[in-house]
Amino acid sequence: MADGAMKGQVAVVTGAAKRIGRSIALAFAREGADVVINYESSKSEADAVVAEIVAMGRRAVAVQGNVARRDDVQRLFRAVEAQFGRLDILVNNAGMFFAAKFEELTEEQWDQIMNTNLKSQFLCSQVAAPLLKRSGRGRIINLSSLGGLLAWPGYTHYCVSKAGSIMLTKCLARALGPEITVNSIAPGTIQFEGEEPDEDFIKRVPLHRVGGGDDIAEAALYLATAPFVTGQILAVDGGRLLV
Repeated sequence: MADGAMKGQVAVVTGAAKRIGRSIALAFAREGADVVINYESSKSEADAVVAEIVAMGRRAVAVQGNVARRDDVQRLFRAVEAQFGRLDILVNNAGMFFAAKFEELTEEQWDQIMNTNLKSQFLCSQVAAPLLKRSGRGRIINLSSLGGLLAWPGYTHYCVSKAGSIMLTKCLARALGPEITVNSIAPGTIQFEGEEPDEDFIKRVPLHRVGGGDDIAEAALYLATAPFVTGQILAVDGGRLLV
């Protein structure tokens, strides 16, 4: 495979065994990056992504770990340093999404989504920062959501976690510059093969379609290679924020 814009770089993508994380990991590999696939429980899917990347002629490993736990995060980045000796890009993709009426939202559900969607991004960014600074052109890309920009009353816990991710992005852009740029992608409705189309979203947005994993991967490629962009929230939503 011809070398791409990310030749010689090493990327970590959390939650990369499936869906958006998988799409980003494969896109980075196609552009020449070696990729660390983090997963929590989807071992077979993570191994399959690794096999796809290796088949492209790139290096890849799967590292299990709950990125909302500091010990697991430290183990993840020790593995990165031991096996690759460098880190250029961190994509904080791991997350979860479920509905809950505010009046019925439990403390356990609140903690679960804050840990998975926000604490994980804090921990990974903090532990990875020394490695990223050493590369001289570090990139952190946080996956947030339109839910961090719009109020969805059936998803209060989720919206707050993603709003936190957006502010974390802005704070880290100032705290970690100039060695590291920090940006966020806020996806709209993203669907994959076999899922029922969100017809309401399709009718509402100017582009009249839902997004796919490749749409988010293209945005991640841009932010991974843009040298003069930091602290930005890139909505990849087909124009949903306009309506």
